[in-house]
Amino acid sequence: MSLRNPDMPRVNIPFNLPELVKSAFNKARKNGDLNFYPTQVTLLNINSIPFQLRFSPSLANKPKPSPSPSADKKPPFNPFANPSPALLITPVTINHQPTHNLVLNKFAIVPEHFILSTKEEKPQTHLLEAADLEVAYECIRAYERAGRELFVFFNSGEGSGASQGHRHLQLLDVERMREGLEDEGGWDVLAKRLGRGETGEVPFWTVGERIPEEVTGEGLREGYLRLYKEAALKVLGEEAKAVEEMDEEGEAMISYNLAMTREAMVLVPRRAEGGSVRDGEGREVGWLALNGTVLAGTALVKSEAEWDALRRDPRQVEEVLGRIGVRNEDVAGGSN
Repeated sequence: MSLRNPDMPRVNIPFNLPELVKSAFNKARKNGDLNFYPTQVTLLNINSIPFQLRFSPSLANKPKPSPSPSADKKPPFNPFANPSPALLITPVTINHQPTHNLVLNKFAIVPEHFILSTKEEKPQTHLLEAADLEVAYECIRAYERAGRELFVFFNSGEGSGASQGHRHLQLLDVERMREGLEDEGGWDVLAKRLGRGETGEVPFWTVGERIPEEVTGEGLREGYLRLYKEAALKVLGEEAKAVEEMDEEGEAMISYNLAMTREAMVLVPRRAEGGSVRDGEGREVGWLALNGTVLAGTALVKSEAEWDALRRDPRQVEEVLGRIGVRNEDVAGGSN
């Protein structure tokens, strides 16, 4: 990754970003402009990896948009095209040009969950640009200056957990992700371990690399493309000869999740969004869906039946994790 040019203008991320996010979240929650869904949490041991399982009973009642009559079809609502002033934290510029917005997640599981969306409508399935990665990393650095950690993730493509077509990355305060854990049991953001090459017994293959102390947006994108190309080769196999000469713009060839921490960038190719959950009698009681938070070592369920079944038999979580991407044993030479 290339080093930062000291004369390069910085992204205009506010120095006090963590306080801005906290204040905006508290105000929006008080005024009813966002929905916060409290959770119960437990730690599961997945092949010696502490993995958070959270249960939100009220999430099952999350409001859903009413279907439009077939004769009057409208495009899906885009919350990022013109973000609500009540949810907007701050616009972002690079070289004084507006490029992104930081907005609160209207449906929050973790307090102060916020989103980095492109100001211009760009596809979620297209490859990330240097500006996307640069702004996300400057948010991470803003939290680091305040003595806090930020976990960033990106969902792209079918099976990745992506739910909006307008390009956006999601940002979570790690301290808020720990809330509810009476005994942290060694839990930490999984991507940090994966970025150091400590894949251990993770049930799915990942590729990652460390981020230098000083790095440009272009340098971040170089690293991202290296990870993406390696993952595409693993997924597409013999069909992936074009990957080496692929266009580094436009539509991605695979579905994947990307995670960023202060120290590392990690990518997991995706083949499925999740898997079924069964009770002690073998009856299907739900579905465990996973997005980029899987790279933090967390999962969420919406029903008590799923909650009870997975706590009783954590092997089901391991089985689903093994199905969502490429198994380590299917990769020549084992893990990355």
